[in-house]
Amino acid sequence: MSSIDRSDPVILGHVLAEHRELFNLMLAARSAFAASGPPTQERRTALVACLHELRRHLAEHFAQEERGGFLEECVARMPRLSTAVRSILCQHPALLAELDGVIRQLESGPADTAAWTRADQAFEVFSAHMTAHERRENAVVQEGYNEDLGLTE
Repeated sequence: MSSIDRSDPVILGHVLAEHRELFNLMLAARSAFAASGPPTQERRTALVACLHELRRHLAEHFAQEERGGFLEECVARMPRLSTAVRSILCQHPALLAELDGVIRQLESGPADTAAWTRADQAFEVFSAHMTAHERRENAVVQEGYNEDLGLTE
């Protein structure tokens, strides 16, 4: 068995840690939206800060993927995954733009219930798209490394 046939626990551990961190940041935003009480300026400020942190982390995560790393390694191991990897990488700008839109809604709109609800709904759409993106990414990594990441639903 050559070294390319074996999975690298460091890479796989990094993938899992990155996805856990993204999940935790998204959960923090969901919790901020769901907190009881009226959408005050203080709540909005805290939520915007949370979303900016998520955006910063997501941009770094995407940049790492685009520079190479585990997705590139998957293609090196299994060239037939190149189309799936290109598709995953092409989704990055749209996902960031979607999150930017949620942030803009909160930063520019009034701190009222209707604006809060619209931003919450936009975040849920982003969250669904992000979850689907991560699911596809996990499937490529699992196939590329022939490794079950234990992420089935």
